[in-house]
Amino acid sequence: SAPPSDYSPRVSALGRQLALGALRRLPLHALSRVAGGLATRRLPTPLRAPLLRAFGRAVGADFGEVRDPLDTFESLQAFFTRALVEGARPIDPAPDAFVAPCDGSWGAAGTIQGDTILQMKGRPYSVGALLGSDADAKRYDGDSFATFYLAPRDYHRFHLPCDGRVLRASYLPGNLWPVNRIGVEGVDGLFAQNERICATFGVGGDARLTIAAVGATMVGKVHVVFDDLSTQRGPVDARRVDTRTYDVLDPRYAFAKGDEWGRFEFGSTLVLVATPGAIDLDVEPPGSPLRLGTRIGRRLG
Repeated sequence: SAPPSDYSPRVSALGRQLALGALRRLPLHALSRVAGGLATRRLPTPLRAPLLRAFGRAVGADFGEVRDPLDTFESLQAFFTRALVEGARPIDPAPDAFVAPCDGSWGAAGTIQGDTILQMKGRPYSVGALLGSDADAKRYDGDSFATFYLAPRDYHRFHLPCDGRVLRASYLPGNLWPVNRIGVEGVDGLFAQNERICATFGVGGDARLTIAAVGATMVGKVHVVFDDLSTQRGPVDARRVDTRTYDVLDPRYAFAKGDEWGRFEFGSTLVLVATPGAIDLDVEPPGSPLRLGTRIGRRLG
């Protein structure tokens, strides 16, 4: 989804309300599952390269970064979740470097005040609602938050911004509002309303970092690499919170800075919150470009 301050055209208040009214009447979960099914449909081998090349050109994808030949991608979804050539995203090697976890653009970012962070200027929402726990939210008061948007052209895997060990992950059910100007300007607490996976990482001592991978309209699924946890889970599980904890001594749950930990099928949004004393972010204005692996702050401690 494109950052509303950069790629999306301005929409009048009336137009926004009309669009939201129409969206409320649509079965967004069912439509997103259909879109995901179409995106995963196997493409005939002779058509793969020309179709994916046309699609990539339309959205502005950089083919020079794609690791595998286009005719090896069996579906549009496989192309969306593509790997990059070795070295395409160098990870800042400085020990204190806190790096961008994805490609995309900056959204709202700053300091967590009480239980409040910003969806955009003038539109606050609750950390407790985002995480699904008011008790957990109290740990984050006073430190940094940041929002990162991924557009269709972007590399759709996301990575750890610093060394960390996954302690817990939760699937939180919800809506599938579009993460664009219409949604961000028109839906209160959109990132806490949409379905999402929140993963909490230990990043040294008592410091914690939680990253919410937020679903959106037409996003097929959000996956993590350390578990079978995902969004878009079907009607039976659609309204059931699923929280899992992980063995702190198991090496499968330890990640180095720059390691992949999940991916979006189509674009969407990451929202990052840190406990006090964990990081010092170099915040950029909304719409500023973001490139995986580049330094965006300093890891403390």
